[in-house]
Amino acid sequence: MAEREPGQDPGGEDARLQSLDERLKQAQHDEAVRTGAAQKGQDENYRLGNRVLAELIGGIAGGALIGWVIDRFAGTSPWGLLVVMFLGIIVAFRNIIRISNQRPK
Repeated sequence: MAEREPGQDPGGEDARLQSLDERLKQAQHDEAVRTGAAQKGQDENYRLGNRVLAELIGGIAGGALIGWVIDRFAGTSPWGLLVVMFLGIIVAFRNIIRISNQRPK
């Protein structure tokens, strides 16, 4: 009796299911391209590059600004600017190295 019951043929996959699966994958791909989700890796690299650039510029500019303020109030004309800007550069490179050592998510 069990042999006469309707059901799938255990011998192979149905061609209709394969066709449906292919069309579903194509539709998902088209939707990802349409919404921009397919370019996610490129966007992350762009943001990472901007973050590194911001760290470098921020370290130099922040160090120069703080050093200039120290020079204005303490009267140590070029030395405060040079020392604190050098420290800002060191901190910026330390942050860049730390960013580059992070594992991708």
